[in-house]
Amino acid sequence: MKTKIKKETKQKEISKKTKLSEILEINNKAAEILFDEGMVCIGCPMAMQETLEQGCLAHGMTKKEIDKLIVRLNEK
Repeated sequence: MKTKIKKETKQKEISKKTKLSEILEINNKAAEILFDEGMVCIGCPMAMQETLEQGCLAHGMTKKEIDKLIVRLNEK
């Protein structure tokens, strides 16, 4: 008798160094969250290669605001 072992899939944690394209794959609510923060550039192909930090700084966000955004993006 074979026993199936269920593998747990751990969601990758988003950090300031995570590329925007990866964030959209990790969190299905990320686009809405980023739009709420005024980051409408996520539709731009060039922006997809930027890190979250690069995009946020380009939009004038402070490091404290970026940290709060990271917490929101990592909520399940």
